[in-house]
Amino acid sequence: MADQTGFKAKYVITAKYLTKPSKRRSGELMSPGVKFLVAHDTGNPGSTASANVKYYESSRNAAEQSAHLFVDDRELIECIPALQGAPEKAWHVRRTLLTDNQLYGHNANDAALGVEYCYGGRIDPDEAFRKYVWVLAYACHKYDLDPSQAVIGHAFLDPTRRSDPVTGLLHSRRTYEQLLRSVVDEYNECRQGASPSFNFVSGASAVQAAVKLNLRKALPSTRAEIQQTVAAGTRLAYVGWVTDGESIQGSAKWYRDANQNYFWSGGVKPLA
Repeated sequence: MADQTGFKAKYVITAKYLTKPSKRRSGELMSPGVKFLVAHDTGNPGSTASANVKYYESSRNAAEQSAHLFVDDRELIECIPALQGAPEKAWHVRRTLLTDNQLYGHNANDAALGVEYCYGGRIDPDEAFRKYVWVLAYACHKYDLDPSQAVIGHAFLDPTRRSDPVTGLLHSRRTYEQLLRSVVDEYNECRQGASPSFNFVSGASAVQAAVKLNLRKALPSTRAEIQQTVAAGTRLAYVGWVTDGESIQGSAKWYRDANQNYFWSGGVKPLA
């Protein structure tokens, strides 16, 4: 389903705004507007989007530290206006840093949305990642940003102090490079209103899972919904493959079964 802006509305953004004025939410409007996005993770495995927002509200006058959005597997919460209202400033990158100004011409707190990835504990990493990718892509669409250039990790702005979102993504078995590629793919898919096409090669045979392996619905990508998870040693019949799916550890080959499910070639081996 497409929303009024022409972008596929896969998820609901819930507004739970922090009290203003406070140290975490001053109420100041972003100036000159949204020019780029900073990808963060919470640094606190197992903490949910709701729990983080509740903490921010209960400690709203404790420190000038905040973010616009928190994302987990269940919720996508906007706690400072970003996508559903006139965007306000949040304090998510040290103001004394210069990299943001050098790359984008503006201080991150003035011109960038801060998006926090929740991970670990009982949080489903696949669903959290899908929501995280989608909201970054949607923000690029809403503010007419190039998704291949507009997203930067906090760690690359503050490398001596921060490792987010790299740490959170690794905890969820993904890389920062995967995140950036996935945002571009999601942006293109949701703007066009259809899933991307892949070059399919017919060829029926079978392999076996080398590890615990996810079968993905309809797309050769970790962004796709998990249809089934099979144990190592499971026989997997396929009807063909694509070589232009999501690249994982340097391999973009995915097999497709008769039910239109995909599984990554790096997770299988020849039948014993």
